[in-house]
Amino acid sequence: MADPTASTAPLPGYDFLRFVLEQIVEDKESLKIEQRLDDLGVLLTVHVAEKDMAKLIGKQGQTVKSLRTLLRVVGGISNQRINLRVIEPNTPS
Repeated sequence: MADPTASTAPLPGYDFLRFVLEQIVEDKESLKIEQRLDDLGVLLTVHVAEKDMAKLIGKQGQTVKSLRTLLRVVGGISNQRINLRVIEPNTPS
């Protein structure tokens, strides 16, 4: 039986998040976004290079907080709850 969460098509919010993060980070090669659909909605997990972590988080966490707010809006359009998880570099997920 195929795993319904293992989809090749991007889940809601994925394309938006990829576009925004590609504009923010310097090391685009290290940018990795994992997507998963579960009972709680869509989970987007972001991995970036260590040097880009400060840009992603922003001053007092404002950038990542804003991204989560925008993803909530995108999720509302598609009737999905979208969660964003940021993984620190060199930390196992």
